[in-house]
Amino acid sequence: MWPESIPQAALAERRARLAKKFGGPALFMSGLARPRNYAANRFPFRAESHFLYFVGRPLEGAALVVRPDGSLLYAEPPDPEEALWTGPQPTLEELSRELGLEVRPMAELRLDEPTATLPSADVETAFVQSELVGRDIIAASGPELDGIDRALADAVIELRLIHDAAALVEMRAAAAVTERAHRAGMRATRPGLREAAVVAAMDAEIVAAGCVHAYLPIVTREGEVLHDERHHRTLVTGDLLLADVGAETPGGWASDVTRTWPVNGKYSGSQRALYEVVLAAQRAAIAAVRPAARYRDVHRIAGKELLAGLVALGLFKGDVEELYARGAAALFFPHGIGHLLGLDVHDMEDLGDRAGYAPGRERSRNFGDRYLRLDRDLAAGMVVTIEPGYYRIPYLLERPEEVGELEASLDRKVLAELADVRGIRIEDDVLVTATGAEVLTASIPKTPDDVEAAVRG
Repeated sequence: MWPESIPQAALAERRARLAKKFGGPALFMSGLARPRNYAANRFPFRAESHFLYFVGRPLEGAALVVRPDGSLLYAEPPDPEEALWTGPQPTLEELSRELGLEVRPMAELRLDEPTATLPSADVETAFVQSELVGRDIIAASGPELDGIDRALADAVIELRLIHDAAALVEMRAAAAVTERAHRAGMRATRPGLREAAVVAAMDAEIVAAGCVHAYLPIVTREGEVLHDERHHRTLVTGDLLLADVGAETPGGWASDVTRTWPVNGKYSGSQRALYEVVLAAQRAAIAAVRPAARYRDVHRIAGKELLAGLVALGLFKGDVEELYARGAAALFFPHGIGHLLGLDVHDMEDLGDRAGYAPGRERSRNFGDRYLRLDRDLAAGMVVTIEPGYYRIPYLLERPEEVGELEASLDRKVLAELADVRGIRIEDDVLVTATGAEVLTASIPKTPDDVEAAVRG
């Protein structure tokens, strides 16, 4: 099914809620496309997410002004000569009818009163914002926002944390496309291919559905490299392939899923054993997702469940609680359990920890918690990822200063017996419901038997 635009009524309701919550005028810039080496060869344009949230269409070089008495969109009128190269573009009048907004030429944008705006990831756009509001706008500086900009950021965060019905329609659509991509990747995998061939199979499903990748795909036999975006290696029998791939709808809404499957269609004994440990950790974390649950506690539940499995395998010796307190889980699971998901794959992280961390909370300095991207109490309507993993990372395991006094509790002989596992991550997109959680990506094969069957086709 080809993706549809978000209804006008839903976008109008978002703008009205912001106007009521914030009060003063607010400016949202869509951003500008950046050239690759010369002006006509451009990177694909992706509008700023805060703009997309209230407008729903990726218009380049546009600006939305939200005031208590209504909203105005400013856009560039179509260039008649450009139609020769890109085809006819809608007039401002046609755009107004399509969006249900009054649209005026960009040249008419004037701000004669203090106006809040959010930082842009693009330097040129941030400069334009600064010119319009008469003060510096520092790109991507959430923690440094002052005055009315800070108040606007808090209002937007409050709106975007809880997804409305239109957003969830988009996220379910992204999840459905992501399912097709992962199944295609599993079917395409076999020894002798390069990782790039699997990426191509997954990409075909995403493009055919009218979507794009929500982030650069991670499809790698070197699963211990957490963000490995290279795809040049040849797959070999005995490898595990870690695929972290998610689709993004034309409206900008993301999915984010990781599966780890055997290249030859069958896990070895050690691979299956460790996969089951990671899967148990993920299931325990998902079971803990519910309204009022603290996300940091979900993270720790996953870490302790992972440690319990590693103790059962003999990799660690000792009491799980005591080992966790000493940072043992982080030796093999150094990152956080997940993050917010929405218009961005790491939703609203352009505002720094202001979005991810509730007021009064800050990042822990503990090794096992310091990379956690989210520490809020969950609420119905939030969508988060749950993505525990097991990674054999030389940087951690081969450096005495990293292992420290945990060496006495770590069985290196068992670690050697598990050497055919470089990295396993299992990730799903989870909606917090009124009574618990719904896994939006549950239909993607995940149990060892289902994954093996999907790879074998």
